Amino acid sequence: MSVQFAESTDPPAALPDHRPVRITGPRIAKLAAVVADADPARRAPLVEEFWQEAARRGTPLVEEIEGEPDHRAVTFLWRGHRATRQVLLMANRLVDRERLAGSLMERIPGTDVWHLGLRLRADHRGSYRLAADVSAKEPPADPDILQERLRSLAAHAAGDPLNSSSQSTRWGATDGSVFALPQAPAEAWAPDGRAATVPAGRVERHRAPAAALGGFRDVWVYVPPGPVPAGARLPTLVLCDGDMWFGRVGLHRTLDLLIADGRLPPLVVLAPDAVDRHTRNRELGARDAFVTYLADELLPWAADRWPLAAEDPARTVVAGQSLGGMAALHAGYLRPDCFGHVVAQSPSLWWRPDLPPGVRQPVLGVPWLVGRYAVAAPRPITVHLDAGLHEGAMVDHCRALYDTLHSARYQVTRSEFNGGHDYACWHVALADALIRLLGPASS
Repeated sequence: MSVQFAESTDPPAALPDHRPVRITGPRIAKLAAVVADADPARRAPLVEEFWQEAARRGTPLVEEIEGEPDHRAVTFLWRGHRATRQVLLMANRLVDRERLAGSLMERIPGTDVWHLGLRLRADHRGSYRLAADVSAKEPPADPDILQERLRSLAAHAAGDPLNSSSQSTRWGATDGSVFALPQAPAEAWAPDGRAATVPAGRVERHRAPAAALGGFRDVWVYVPPGPVPAGARLPTLVLCDGDMWFGRVGLHRTLDLLIADGRLPPLVVLAPDAVDRHTRNRELGARDAFVTYLADELLPWAADRWPLAAEDPARTVVAGQSLGGMAALHAGYLRPDCFGHVVAQSPSLWWRPDLPPGVRQPVLGVPWLVGRYAVAAPRPITVHLDAGLHEGAMVDHCRALYDTLHSARYQVTRSEFNGGHDYACWHVALADALIRLLGPASS
């Protein structure tokens, strides 16, 4: 496969400010004004009318801001009761985890309406959870003690009962909620409700050899619907974190719809299970053993069972998120004979070999893997990078890697979405990347 240069897909530098600003939305301001002048008998029906409206519209409330067409007022709500002491918003990367008090909701006096409003750029997409403190004690006045109490409270955060769009959390027992503002990137697949009308592929879970990892590994396998023509070989996606993508997110439903619409060819997905947090930290990142497992064990094992184009790296994609994004980049670096395409979403480029598993430290200078790509001969691979504008240093790290690959004449693209370290964003971006790499236009 020849190595070519492709233009970046990153957004223009002059886009409006994406940083969140705390505000009071118009609807909350109106409610606060009317209930302030109402006696208790009149106040109750006004508040009940507000909650009925919120239930009809769904939450968070999204409102236009006069004179700011590129931003929206986004108001998160919680219906409290007499025991509610405080309510914490845990919005992906919109929350300062070192100062959780800044994400506490306010209550409209004399009502059960708790609210927190943010001015957000109109292309934002993200997930969030809410946690209400109903403990017997008043919140502590000392900031440090309050921070510890809020850390404990955050562990019990759950989805928004007034938001019908939910998302599974990585290791948590409860789901979160998702919102997308009007200018957020469109989902490439069909709207909800059509999934039941298209042919469904199979999701199988197999126990497969993984000697390079010290034993066996559960692998989630997506097999597309319909028969495969005699002699045909299907493109393959090797995807980290199969337990999340197929056990929780439901990626198979997205693939069914994209295949039915002709936006993706029938493909097989091999998605190893992450097992648990400790195993994931130990195995993912730029670790040679994991790449050996993918290239020399997983692909041959699967090729014996399904008609894969495993011998053609131009039809094989390796993809991952966070530490999985690092694993995908390392797989392309070490084994371009197997993996011709790399999709790295929010890759943990802070990772380096001397860090103990689970330990993260700031990058001083050039990220380790960026430096490794910089001094090596170019690999015959294409690379696509995704990063969220609310991911801090990860954005700069991805830009540095893009510049390095650009200079080395790789075929590389980069996209920055207005969101955080978030499956709500990765899901949309992964579908777009697969369409670009494997869809009709790639032929």
